[in-house]
Amino acid sequence: MTTPSSPTARAPVDPLDCRILLLLLTEPGIGVLGASRRLGVARGTVQARLERLQRTGVLRSMAPDVDPAALGYPVTAFCTLEIRQGRGGHSPVVDHLAAIPEVLEAHTITGSGDVLIRIVGRDNADLQRVIDRVVDDAHVTRASTVISLATRIDHRTVPLVEHLLEDSP
Repeated sequence: MTTPSSPTARAPVDPLDCRILLLLLTEPGIGVLGASRRLGVARGTVQARLERLQRTGVLRSMAPDVDPAALGYPVTAFCTLEIRQGRGGHSPVVDHLAAIPEVLEAHTITGSGDVLIRIVGRDNADLQRVIDRVVDDAHVTRASTVISLATRIDHRTVPLVEHLLEDSP
């Protein structure tokens, strides 16, 4: 039996879904009507597909992509956190991190650490303030931080959707 995480599992999208996603990713302001015209399908079809893609979690958001640097947070860092093992698991740490606006992402990881977070600061001194706030939790036992000097490949999904479209029958 094939599971969704196995390499041979078929994606929960078909070629039309991929074309809709690519259009929205490359032209976010196109809207449902514009997408239906461009793709030559009914507006209702595009709307229904988008609703299904959102419901199934493929399309996580229709929100704009905001650049933290343009908001005044040009320093990005990644912190690997080691957390105290015990009751509650990762939940107390995740709750603590969620309360810090400069924590943009948090991922449970394998390896020497337990949680990997992406944080931002206004400058290095502000980044230190953020790190101090991150480690100011009884469940965080150690943190290791690396500062990003430059983003070489930004978060992207267009190549992945294009690959799915190319592999579709």
